[in-house]
Amino acid sequence: MREKPVTNGTSAETRPLRVAVAMLTLVPGGMGGGETYARGLLRGLTSIRGVAATAFVSNTAAGFSDPIPEVVCPEIAGGGSAKDRITTLVAGLLKRKSLVARMAGNDVFHVPFAVNVPLPSRSVATVQTLCDVQHRDLPHLFSRVERLYRRVFYERTARKADAVVTISDFAKRTIVEHLKISPEKIFTAHLAVDADQFTPNLGDRENFVFYPARGWAHKNHAVLFDAMRLLQDERPELRLVLTGGGLDHLIDVPENVEVKGLVPFPELIELYRKAKCLVFPSLYEGFGLPPLEAMASGCPVASSTAGSLPEVCGDAAVMFDPHSPRAIADGIIEAIARTSELQIKGFQQVEKFTWDKCAEAHEAAYRYAARQHAQSVR
Repeated sequence: MREKPVTNGTSAETRPLRVAVAMLTLVPGGMGGGETYARGLLRGLTSIRGVAATAFVSNTAAGFSDPIPEVVCPEIAGGGSAKDRITTLVAGLLKRKSLVARMAGNDVFHVPFAVNVPLPSRSVATVQTLCDVQHRDLPHLFSRVERLYRRVFYERTARKADAVVTISDFAKRTIVEHLKISPEKIFTAHLAVDADQFTPNLGDRENFVFYPARGWAHKNHAVLFDAMRLLQDERPELRLVLTGGGLDHLIDVPENVEVKGLVPFPELIELYRKAKCLVFPSLYEGFGLPPLEAMASGCPVASSTAGSLPEVCGDAAVMFDPHSPRAIADGIIEAIARTSELQIKGFQQVEKFTWDKCAEAHEAAYRYAARQHAQSVR
């Protein structure tokens, strides 16, 4: 059990900050990159001597938080269905008093999944992670209800928080632009890849291009299909392999495209190892982990110039206009031709992104929030 908060005059600047990481909306296995972020952050926080973090999770997410201490909140059942998510929000409101009591004694309340459950006590500094404001940049891809939900639960929380964490400088710029939040309040914490999970293949690769992405509109499958139709004539030996959820509604799938859907992580690793190249034609990314995962696997990358992707890829990928099938097809061909060069650059690029660095950025946000909160209550 942790000691009680220091009250002998030792300031929060000189002792470890006690941080409640509130993950009551977490549904393991159903949150994609958000779950990867949470796991990496918790692991990274163990190397930060200035932070003593405790995770608070629902019954559904029990056991997720290793290696940091975890408190399971029985008030929240959790679950991944739309009904379960609504129930979680309602329970967070109805059981707020007992949930806040469980988190008492912490200096900072951090919600890594944008939505505050529970609403934190006014006596504690607050930090929100806001990965992007895609609903502002691409509003036509969201229903009116979804836009309203994000404005209420994402934007209002961000404006009220003492500090905001986001995952790229691109995301920070767009948050400042759309929400008019002071830049000094927003901290960029780049995501990372556990390179030791990926075994590089520097040998022969198979004749397929790989794209791991859910079937969301901004993932741009339709234009990629047009690019594959061009390659069907020019490079008939090449095929495209797709993985991810929500792909069953894709239409007009070309003959040289294989839709695998969701695959186990070991199979995903093998696809990175075997693919001729990764193609990533997304129209919007707050960060974009697959290019780094491919680089860690020795897989050359052809990537869109949209969103944060130039920031993530650096000079270690062939960049293309995601609106042009011709540009995508040419990017794939060029990436394959430059395999040896891009492999070396890719390994160097991956080393720039670590979970320790991500955690250090969070510590800076936590300390800033604690200072701001202390000043506001004087």
